[in-house]
Amino acid sequence: MKYYSYVVAALVSGITACTTSKPVPPSSPSPSEPTLLIIGGKKITTDEFFQSFTKNQFSDDTTKPTSISEYLQLYTNLKLKVLAAQSEGRDTTASFKEEMTSYRQQLAQPYLTDKVLVDNLVAEAYERMKQEVRISHILIPVSLEASPADTLAAFRAISELRGRIIQKEIDFESAAKEFSKDPVSGPRGGDLGSYFTVFKTVYSFETAAYSLPIGQVSDPVRTRAGYHLIKVTSRRPARGKIQVAHILVSVTPSATEEGKVAAKTKIDKVAALLQQEAWEIVCRDYSDDVTTKNEGGVLREFGVSEMVPEFEDMAHSLKSPGDISAPFKTNYGWHIVKLISKKPLETFVEASPQLRQKVTTDSRSEIIQQALIKKLKASYKIVETEAVREAALAKFDSSILYGQWKYIEPLSATLDKKVLFKIDEQPYLTNQFFEYVRDFQRPAALNSSPTMVAQRYYRTYLEKKLVENEEKNLDKKYPEFRALVTEMNDGLLFSQAMEDNVWQPSLADTLGQRKLWEQTKQKYQYPERALATIAISDSDTLLKRAQETLKSAPYQLRKKGTDLIFNSKSTVLDEKHREALVEVAMTMMNNENYIVEVSSFAGSEEVDSISAVRLKNVIKTLTNDGVALNRIIEKDNGKYKPVVVEARNRRVSFQYFSDSKKDLEKVLNNLKIGRITISEGSFAKGANAYLGAARWEVGTQVVNVSGKKAIVKIDKIEPARMKTFNEARGAVINDYQKQLETKWLNQLRQKFGVQINEEELRKLSK
Repeated sequence: MKYYSYVVAALVSGITACTTSKPVPPSSPSPSEPTLLIIGGKKITTDEFFQSFTKNQFSDDTTKPTSISEYLQLYTNLKLKVLAAQSEGRDTTASFKEEMTSYRQQLAQPYLTDKVLVDNLVAEAYERMKQEVRISHILIPVSLEASPADTLAAFRAISELRGRIIQKEIDFESAAKEFSKDPVSGPRGGDLGSYFTVFKTVYSFETAAYSLPIGQVSDPVRTRAGYHLIKVTSRRPARGKIQVAHILVSVTPSATEEGKVAAKTKIDKVAALLQQEAWEIVCRDYSDDVTTKNEGGVLREFGVSEMVPEFEDMAHSLKSPGDISAPFKTNYGWHIVKLISKKPLETFVEASPQLRQKVTTDSRSEIIQQALIKKLKASYKIVETEAVREAALAKFDSSILYGQWKYIEPLSATLDKKVLFKIDEQPYLTNQFFEYVRDFQRPAALNSSPTMVAQRYYRTYLEKKLVENEEKNLDKKYPEFRALVTEMNDGLLFSQAMEDNVWQPSLADTLGQRKLWEQTKQKYQYPERALATIAISDSDTLLKRAQETLKSAPYQLRKKGTDLIFNSKSTVLDEKHREALVEVAMTMMNNENYIVEVSSFAGSEEVDSISAVRLKNVIKTLTNDGVALNRIIEKDNGKYKPVVVEARNRRVSFQYFSDSKKDLEKVLNNLKIGRITISEGSFAKGANAYLGAARWEVGTQVVNVSGKKAIVKIDKIEPARMKTFNEARGAVINDYQKQLETKWLNQLRQKFGVQINEEELRKLSK
């Protein structure tokens, strides 16, 4: 949280009157830095104040600028509170220092990042997002920290192989099958199996893929895995993102022929049922995806290479929302998918915030970090003691490969407290380096060299100390950073002081609150109000439907529970029935406004009374599971409206309703015939434009405001009245806080004293 922004907003909203200040002995400000303000003996220059004023003169809730004199009062009050916190030692506590260190590190990041480089990487990533590429590769593995001999051997092997491919002694696919050590793509001739886009692999690999013409073989590309040869086999325009729902009939790799046939029969049955039944019902009854079946099979939005290729291709083949595919097979089983939405590639403005976050956290961050190190090495004087460094690195053995290296103290005279390197005359000792490695070592990659790992730790340690030096010097280099840190420091102290002296006392002192209310209760009034429901839509059809639906609650939702199908002449609830009833109970528990209609049916060969017994058993189970009886609507239908599938005549079904108008709003918007918003509440005159256009009387009216139609349903007109203490408590607490704050500030002015240089203030006010 940026406390410095919060502080200004809090202060602007709570202006308190100036009071007589305790005199402070005059001091002689420096001619180059005139003093505007002295608080508790601390001088604040005109420039320091003016910088704060120009940055914060607009409050958060208005475009009207704060005047110099108004801001001086706010600024003085803030500094008084900060001084009070400092006088109590709040800025010396361990928790405060820890929090400030964390905030300082956050504030420092923009100053430790090459903005131009980041902008270029973001722009490059966006351009790459416009295309998806499919590639094959050959991998010769070698650790980044392998010995020079092993690294050279791997490089020569990959280079020789490339030469053979270029000379057409062997084709790329055959070379991949024979020589690539990637166990997944190697047997497929190097093919990675799907298209991919930015951020799906390391930057060097990605750059080669996006730079190569189709069919050309890259030079050796180094990654942490080793050396690669890369070949682009295809490109296509970006498909964007897509969201679908699916029904899955799973088929395990070990399935028998009989099991495979049963799965195919089941998916064909699902496809047939979708011609008669709602998607959601069929999905709940037949999908094997337990994580989505009760939510209509809806999957998260996905992009390229996030699903298996067959699934992505079928999803993208659907043209319009609501389109349903034919059954198709993947390695997970049989699927049917329904298109929910397609999103084209975002604009650069829309995509850039997320791209910037990814650029600074994926493998590109190494490029950004190395750019910083290069800059710092040029700006700081670094002197390394070569003999000490070599002696220190010689202390590392093979245990460093397993993250188990230890050093024995005291060190030998040739190493103990010897200077390893200096940064601007600041020495860093061998002991400090060894402690760093001891505390931060991790197991190295397979086939790494102890010497190369030790050298990497040395480089990392030196670079870490370079960055720490830069962080320490940011205050000296950048005045705006120093100002930010000061604001953050003051903001934290302000919050702590306000919490203890104003906010917490005002909330805890209920007697003080009630006393203030008794003294000023005429201030807390409700105006004449209308209890109303307002439905606004761009669709006349949707408005008419809303008007009809609003006449009576509860409102029917487009949401059903899993049907319970009974065997002929059976009323017994089996395990599957009970699982479905638990789902109903959980749905009711999680939605306090829901009401469930439970409908029971009998088959054509059954007696009508069997429907009542089924209903009774279901209601008993639901109430035992915690569903209140007054939230259940019982409907015994007997043989009413038989359906073609005989088994479905022997069922108990569940339809959800709700008393909530927001739930009704969701239902109407899901019809996809327009957009509607429904709000209800108590409205004063003038508080709502649509209510203002209506007659101030009980009843339902249709109004038009600026070309938009709305239904206004007024249920009651409440006359103006005084608020009770409980109704006014929020406003009372706010006023009580102002009262406590004013009293506290008067005490602080008397304690610390405030002196204003009126001549400097007049100059600023001109």
